[in-house]
Order: sequence, then C-alpha cells, then structure tokens
Amino acid sequence: MESRSVLLADAAATQDLGRQLAQQWLALPAGERPILLLQGDLGAGKTCLTQGLAAGLGIDEPITSPTFALAQHYQGVLAGRGTALVHLDLYRLEQAVAADELFAQEEEEALALGALMAVEWSERLSFVPEGA
Repeated sequence: MESRSVLLADAAATQDLGRQLAQQWLALPAGERPILLLQGDLGAGKTCLTQGLAAGLGIDEPITSPTFALAQHYQGVLAGRGTALVHLDLYRLEQAVAADELFAQEEEEALALGALMAVEWSERLSFVPEGA
C-alpha cells in the first residue's frame, strides 16, 4: 500500500488534489484501480478531498459527509461515459466488525458500478483492504 503525505494550503488546493487523483484513477485499467483510504482528524479535509474526487469524475451534485448515512453513491458523466463514486464514512462505527461488514457491502457495490470508492475513517476497519 502506498501512503503519501501532502501539505495543502486551503480547501481549493484540497479539492484540486482530489480532481487530480480522480483523473489518475480513471487512467488506470479497471482491474488496477485502488480504493482510497482517507484518514485524518475531524476537519482535516477528507470530505473536501472527496468533493474534488467527485468533480474529477464529472459528478455535479453536492458532496457532503455521509457520517449519518454512512454511505453515499453518486453518478456522473465524463467525456461521454458514466462514472460513479461510493463515499463511505466509518466514523460512527466504533466496532471493527460493523465497519468491516459495511465496507464489504459497499465494496461489492463499487465493483459492480466500476466506482471509485473513498473511505473516510478507514482506520475503523480491522484490516487494510487489498488494492487500497
């Protein structure tokens, strides 16, 4: 698993990084596209980064933190083809078994949709997902 740290000046820079990551993700062959695990304190910019990911996928609807819904699915269009984003937030799931179960369900859906999957608070999982 590749981990990288980037210091970003503001929300616009964070969203721009998200757009760049979405473009890099789309450029990969379908079987090699990773799940994105987002970690950081409250207010670190995880949802802001996901807003940039959505913009990079051609998704126009507002992206909000799915803290209470736990998961949100979005559809977009980019260069005439459909795109999708599965946005997961595990913050409220303090027991790893619950986080693992929700992750497995949403991963299956993301694979079926060919969606980019972004997981906030991924440290709640009991494992590091393969291909993350």
